[in-house]
Amino acid sequence: MVNTKSILGPDRVMFQGEYLRIVQIEDAREGLVPNPATGQVVVRTSERRRIQELVRRWFLKETSAYVVKKVRESSPRLGVRPSRVDVREISKWGYCTRSGRLTFSWQLIALPERLREYVVFHELAHLLEFNHSGAFKKKLASVCPDFRMREIELDKIVPYDKMTFA
Repeated sequence: MVNTKSILGPDRVMFQGEYLRIVQIEDAREGLVPNPATGQVVVRTSERRRIQELVRRWFLKETSAYVVKKVRESSPRLGVRPSRVDVREISKWGYCTRSGRLTFSWQLIALPERLREYVVFHELAHLLEFNHSGAFKKKLASVCPDFRMREIELDKIVPYDKMTFA
């Protein structure tokens, strides 16, 4: 892939489409404080390898809050109601089951709003069409007319995958 962006690197993390510089402070009391205004996230830990776990917990919480709110707001636009919504460690940005369960990647909050929104719309549209047929694309286009552009943008972002910190 050309011009790809990764979510997590040794010294930075993408959050809501922007990179924040990771600043580690040696401290036995672990914690993480994001500050998008200053462009950094302060991570308190005595072990550098714990940074990725602290980021994962932060993202899990933020993504969960986002998808619950976004699904609740967006479902009426398509006239659907999922049976369940959850956030987990998965290899895709999201998926839908035939029973109406929507599952999203814990990393979704890293994406810019327009791409997070696209993923939610995409999965909600699957509640009406459980495939990628023309009918599915028509339903998706009804709530996200530029979905093809967003798909292209999304393909340029590489999720975090078991990166280790030295």
